[in-house]
Order: sequence, then structure tokens, then C-alpha cells
Amino acid sequence: MTSATSIPLVMTAAGPVPTSPSALQQALINGVAATNPDYTVLPGSLIEDISSTDVGALVTMDQARIESVNNVTPFGANAFVLAQLGIQFGIPQGTPANGSVDVVISDLTLSSNGYVISPGFTVSDGTNQYVIQDGGIVQSNGQTEPMFAVAVSSGTFAIPANSVNQLITSVPSSYPLSVNNPIAGTAATAAESVQSYRSRVLQAGQVASTGTPAYLKTLLQAITGVQPQLVSINQVSGGWQVICGGGDPFAVANAILQGVPDISTLQGSQLSITNMSETNPVVITTNLNHGYIAGQTVTVTGATPSAYNITYTIASVTATTITTTTNGSAFGAYVSGATLSPNPRNVSVSVFQNPNTYNITFVNPPQQIVTMAVEWNTTLPNFTAGASVDQLAAPALQSYINSIYTGQPLNLLEATATFQNAVSSVIAANNITTLLFTVTINGVTASPTAGTSIIPSDPESYFFCSSTGVTVSQG
Repeated sequence: MTSATSIPLVMTAAGPVPTSPSALQQALINGVAATNPDYTVLPGSLIEDISSTDVGALVTMDQARIESVNNVTPFGANAFVLAQLGIQFGIPQGTPANGSVDVVISDLTLSSNGYVISPGFTVSDGTNQYVIQDGGIVQSNGQTEPMFAVAVSSGTFAIPANSVNQLITSVPSSYPLSVNNPIAGTAATAAESVQSYRSRVLQAGQVASTGTPAYLKTLLQAITGVQPQLVSINQVSGGWQVICGGGDPFAVANAILQGVPDISTLQGSQLSITNMSETNPVVITTNLNHGYIAGQTVTVTGATPSAYNITYTIASVTATTITTTTNGSAFGAYVSGATLSPNPRNVSVSVFQNPNTYNITFVNPPQQIVTMAVEWNTTLPNFTAGASVDQLAAPALQSYINSIYTGQPLNLLEATATFQNAVSSVIAANNITTLLFTVTINGVTASPTAGTSIIPSDPESYFFCSSTGVTVSQG
């Protein structure tokens, strides 16, 4: 047929749908009429016979076209195409049905800390080989977390504890790694169904399309010891800043290596110098709480004038100033550009992913100690449950403060709602006539930003309130 008889593919939200036989017949007749307008001189029965046969062929072709479209999606792909999609995502068919075992790779000498075990790393029990699925990293204690490994071959066989002790994937001789399975593995089951495989391919496609910040947060929050409220992925000048509190630093670095497409864009703490005094001694002022203590040394680089670019000994400090022991009266007026090192907020980790070594920097959020004194009152006559109010409100407010995410402010409106909800069993909110909050951060009284009810946080730090940090009194 020519282009005059082209039949458009009808797509709906559910995918392509068949074209009705009547529509196909009409398209056929229109095409014949366009090229052979005198076809009507033929006997009617002959026209009907030919058109019926052709329409039957068109129905078959239209259905084949629909199946071809469906076969390029994981939802409707046939077994062969589904297997090809699985290979593209790195999801081989059959792994959930093969034998599996949790293995730990370790180095008792602690010389392999930071060694990355990539997905696909292969180990063996001497007879059967097992492929590690998700990978891991040798952490500060000299070993990885247990890693899930799947047998390469099908078949039912026992996997006793402490039997998987051979490395198949080559490792540089400078890394004395060993492998073991502390607990017995799981023997193989029946072959994986197409439905099971299809669901895994769909999940793999979803993970591959997830935005980097959300995906990286998921990886970080899965690490043992990482507190979700202490994870923050920030877009800063020059790239991305990863803040992560808790967890083994090598595990954190490995998650960043896996989750960030370009580690050259990683930026550390935004702690910077805002001024250096042309005095004796030099006083350094920072934009954030610096965390240094007297007796430490710090090195300044990048400053203009360059006379400031030396190493200083710290004589004394306040939250955002550093008084040094250096006479800077002849250095000239400070302009800009200075940076401090070492930056106490940064964690820098080297990870080895054979054959390459990568340096990963992230921010370990400093703690801001918060205290809160709450004064409340009521005009209810003869109210006798004051002690209950104090006992109910204090732990609720402490919990609220400790739940605030890194860099986020303390909201006094939220604190008010927390107080009211906590004491609702003994006094209704409309009967609370006085509610005043006095907040300190690191021992300094903190007030809300003008025109708001929020007390800002250091953008790289988190609030912490101890069990005795909130006091509540009626007055």
C-alpha cells in the first residue's frame, strides 16, 4: 500500500489499542479508490471477497504492530525482550531462585579500610561461585557489612556456614582481604517466574531514573548508624554539598561514590573567613561557628594580601573569632579569598575501587546544644494540675527539638503547637493564657528573626537538647 492508506497507531494512557476492522476496511477502500478509481466496475461479490481477505490480513498486521510497541516496555515485553532489558539494567534472570548467602569481606590488619567491593564481585566455596549483588566497602573495623551474594549456577545444594572462603575476583596484593559467610546460606528454589523477573526489571528502571539527591539520601539513610534528620544534600556554589551525621565514614563515602554521578562537583563545608585583622595579634573572623580550640594550629591560604597566608597558632576563641599569636600589623588591610584548613567540619575519605582511588569529602554536622525554658499560665481558678503540665510538656518539646533536620530552624509556632498537644489531656489550649519560650544555643540566648517566629540554625549543624534541657514552669 502507499502512504494514502497509512493507518495511524492509536495510543491511549494504557498503551496502543487495535484499530477496528470497520476502520481498516474503510482505509483499504479509500486507498484503492485513490489509486484505482474504476475498481467499482468489478463484480460486487469479488470486491467483497478481496476486501474481506485483505481486512483479515490488516487486522493481523495491526495486532503485530501493537505487540511490537508493547515489547519495548517492561510491562508487556515478551520473555526475550524482557531478558534484554534486564541485561541493560544489570538484572540477570533467575537470581532470586538460585542459592544465596550473606558474606563478609575483611582484613584483620586494617590496611584495606576504604576498599570498595563493587556489585559483581565473585567469591566461592570451592565448588560453586557466588556473585555479590549490591556491593559494599571495608569499613573502619576492617570488614564490610554482610553482603548478599547469589549463586551463579542453579540447582539445589547446601551452603554451610564458614564455607564461602575463596576470592574469585582478583584483588591487588597490597590488600590482604579474605571472605567468609558467618551463617549458612539459603538453598535454591524453583525457577524464577516471568512475573517475578518483570517486577525486578521495573524496579531497576525506577531506581535508575530517580533524581540524584533523593537516590543518594536513600543510600545514606540505609547505612547503620546514620540518623535520617542529619542527612542533607545541598546545592552550593560550585556543586553539591553532602551532609551526613552518624555511620561509618567509609560506608558514607561509598554511598556518595555510588550515588553522585560526578564526584568532582562535591563541595565541603562552607565555613569561610569573613575578615582578618591587621593587628597584633591577628584576629580571624568566620561566617559560621568554627569549632577550633586554643592550642590548635590553622593554615590560611588564598588570602589577599598574601602575607596572611601562613600557619597560625590559636591563643583563644569565641564562636566565630580566632585570636592568634601572630603579629599582623604589617600585613596590610585584608581584602578577601582566605580559606582555613583543616576544616573541622569536613570528613575526607579515600576509597579504593579497583583499580582507582577516589577522594570523597562530606560534612559531618556539628551539634548545637539547645536549652529551652518555658513559662506558662492559666486564668482557670483552682487549677491543680500544674505539675502534670510540666511533666507532659518537657519531653514533647525535647523530642521536637531533636527531630529538626540539619540546617532547619527552630519554629516557636511549632513549639507552641507541640506544648498544647502534649498537655491537652489536662488543660485545653484555649485555657492557656501565657506561653513564653526562652531559648539558648550553645549557651547564648537566641531570639527569632525579626518579624518571624523562627530561630535560625547554622546551615550545616543540627540542634540537640538533652533530657534535662527543657524546663517548664507555671508563673
